[in-house]
Formats: sequence, structure tokens, C-alpha cells
Amino acid sequence: MSWQSGRRADGKTFLVTGANAGIGYFAAEQLAASGATVVLGCRDTVKGDLAMQAIRTRVEGARLRQVRLDLADLSSLPATVDALGIDSLDAVVLNAGVMLSGPERRVSAQGHELMFATNHLGHFALIAHLAPMLTAAPGSRVITVGSFAARSERLDLADLQSEHDYRPKRSYGRSKLAQMLFGFELDRRLRARGADTASIVVHPGGALDILTPPRPPLFSRTTAQHLRGLPANMVLHGKHAGAHPIVRAVLDTEITSGQLWGPRVFGLRGQPHQVTPHPHMTDPDTAAQLWAASSSRTGVDPLDRATNAQ
Repeated sequence: MSWQSGRRADGKTFLVTGANAGIGYFAAEQLAASGATVVLGCRDTVKGDLAMQAIRTRVEGARLRQVRLDLADLSSLPATVDALGIDSLDAVVLNAGVMLSGPERRVSAQGHELMFATNHLGHFALIAHLAPMLTAAPGSRVITVGSFAARSERLDLADLQSEHDYRPKRSYGRSKLAQMLFGFELDRRLRARGADTASIVVHPGGALDILTPPRPPLFSRTTAQHLRGLPANMVLHGKHAGAHPIVRAVLDTEITSGQLWGPRVFGLRGQPHQVTPHPHMTDPDTAAQLWAASSSRTGVDPLDRATNAQ
């Protein structure tokens, strides 16, 4: 990550959702090395404590905090944002997510399909609650973490919640596509208002646990697991590398709102570079309909706060 050499963010505050595991953890670790205060948004606070312990063993003087964040429970988000106790926020990384494989459709506390609720609706509502803090920070950034899985999916606007046809893998891909559509639509709406906040979309490529270096006491990897993963290293990479596009999107001031960044080599591994998004990821009509549906389901609008929706 030679581009990051010497890049400092002292005095800034970044929030990373889902920072206690995987790509979110490594994004938090790498951002902590910039000198910023990194807030770990974690549903499991015990794992959050372990993540902070692991970061502090790697980053001397790391400035870390934790807030409990349950994106699947929309009613909990105002308290989470209040618990931040800050007036301004320089960047938020919308990373947290769930990927379910079981055949049974699961729902959130508000009755929404769990992957759509956590991966998209929770982040949509979170930005609404964070809006005053983002507005207060000059040049603030919203980094939305999409997925390679979104390339082959299309939203069914008549069945966003997969109520009529639930297939776990497809529902996951659609939830990540919804995130990406939101990120690009947020950029369009911010630009239309002349806002100073940037909305940037990233994806981590093919990031595997087996190629990821250990971070005790949070997680470990045996020598045998490492050896088994070596062949995959030709085309994929670990979650530490999957975090690089996120970190660059936060720190690199030359990256501008509305861009998509991901790994250079076939979109699966390698150093971050700017990517041309597929048209279905940026379609303004689909995005506008998704925005309206998301506002209706959450009762908030990221740019207008509370709505009259139920």
C-alpha cells in the first residue's frame, strides 16, 4: 500500500461498521495506523473488545473506541449514534453485513428479511442519523462496501424482501447490489444539493479467510490452513488486502464522490484502482425507486432525516 505511506489523519474520527471481524477489522486496523480515532461499530461487544486488543498489539498508540451497533434493529440506531458522543464525523465505512446459507427466510426485529435489513436498510437508516455529524465535518466521506456478488444480480423492486421467492445466495447478492445502488444515488443527491460530503463505493474482490493473516486473540490460522490456501492466492487474496480499497477511499483525497474502487487484477485481487461500474449498479431509475422504498421501510431519509412514513 505504497500510496498510504505518510498519509496521516490525526484529529479525524472514522466509524467502521462490522469492525470486529474480517474486512471490517482490517479496515479499522489500517485506519488506526493513520493516527485517526477509529470507532468500531460492533453488534458483539465482546468481539469488539478483542478486536481493539488485536489492533493495539499491531498499532502503537492506536486511538480506538467501540459502540454497540445492531443494524438489523432499526429502533436501536438513534441510541447508538447518541453513544458516539461526537459533534462531527469525518468518515463512515458501511461494511457490516450478514450472509446466510440456510434455506429458511429469517427476519429482523422489524420484520424485514435479515440480509436486506442488515446489509442495506440498517446502513440507509444509519446515514440518516449520522447526517448532522457528517455535515459538520468538512470533506466528510461515506464509504459503501459492495460486493463482486452484485455483478450478476438484479433487484426485483416488487419483491425487495424476498417474500415470494427466497434464495439465500441470490438474496445476499441483491442486498449488496442495493447497497451499491444506494451509494451511487447518495452521491447524485449530495451533488444536487451542493453538499461537501462524498459518497464513494468500493468492493473487496475475492477475499478469503484462508488467505488472511491471524490476529490473535480475535482469530487465528494454522500453518496447514495457510498451505492449503496458497493455490488460491494466484487469483484471490486475504481479507487484509480486501480492506485496501476501503482504506484508500477514506484517506486518499484524490478519490472523488461517485467513484467505484476495487482490486486491480480481474476485480478479484491486487492493489486498489478505479473501476467502471456495471450500468445496473448505477441505474438512476432503479436507485430512486429503491431509495423511496427504503425510506418507507425505515421511516427516515438520509438527506431529510425523519419522514412521514410508517
